[in-house]
Amino acid sequence: MGVLDGKVVLITGGGNGIGRECALTCAREGAAIVVNDLGGSVSGGDEGSSGPAEVVAAEIRAAGGRAVSNSDSVADYAAVEAMREQALKAFGGLHAVINPAGILRDSMFHKMSPADWKAVIDVHLHGAFNVARTTIELFREQQEGAYVLFTSTSGLIGNIGQANYAAAKLGVMGLSRIIAMEGAMKNVRSNIIAPFAWTRMIATIPVKDEASARRVERIKNNMRADQVAQLAAALCSDQAKDTSGQIFAVRGNEVFLFNQPRPVRGMTRLEGWTPETLLEHGLPALKANYAGMEATAGVFTWDPI
Repeated sequence: MGVLDGKVVLITGGGNGIGRECALTCAREGAAIVVNDLGGSVSGGDEGSSGPAEVVAAEIRAAGGRAVSNSDSVADYAAVEAMREQALKAFGGLHAVINPAGILRDSMFHKMSPADWKAVIDVHLHGAFNVARTTIELFREQQEGAYVLFTSTSGLIGNIGQANYAAAKLGVMGLSRIIAMEGAMKNVRSNIIAPFAWTRMIATIPVKDEASARRVERIKNNMRADQVAQLAAALCSDQAKDTSGQIFAVRGNEVFLFNQPRPVRGMTRLEGWTPETLLEHGLPALKANYAGMEATAGVFTWDPI
């Protein structure tokens, strides 16, 4: 008996890394799986292959589970509609979507091409929209559905060289929040995970100095994709029915709940503000509560547990 017995789960990016571990974990927990993976490179610049998704689906079937594969792109709305229909045809239903599919095209913003901006936004933000929009009406009609979308500390905190990725991942945060709010009366839930895990995407991080080398080595040795998958599977379970609209991070054996933007301090001037009074009084008074400019490594400074 598993926590997902009788469920059908669509998992994007399921051929490698976090997506693969989510597929294997959910299958072990009793779910039937649609394993989607374009089978392309980390940058998403090639045509892809059906191989990675089918390898994972075959592994699930060999272990006694139920799985089918799909090699279409989450950036294609019609293709994602077909994924939904594939789940319904193969397994007679669909109850959850886990969406870690992604690409990276890192660059300093002043050197970023419009093509690299658009490609990352298309896969991460438009992809999240596509998997949610093509399934939301089904979930609302059956009054059951769970989304596990993926954000990143690149958006929640910030990492240099990832403006496109950060913008997309912060957009996913807003999307998930509204899905959760609008779906509450229909038992449709949405949560997001910011993962720390060694994957082929993380392996592309450039090592330019000792500090970045230590950071990459720490991720490689102490943060695994299967640790992220445990939370993703749990959030798809009916036992997590009271968990929605939340932001989580998984870092090794640590699970974090993030806060969400709320006012931290206010300043009032009864006669109204001018640029001069804001510069003289308003901004200096607020300065003590400014968020820092540190990157993710400056916030998570300790070794993972």
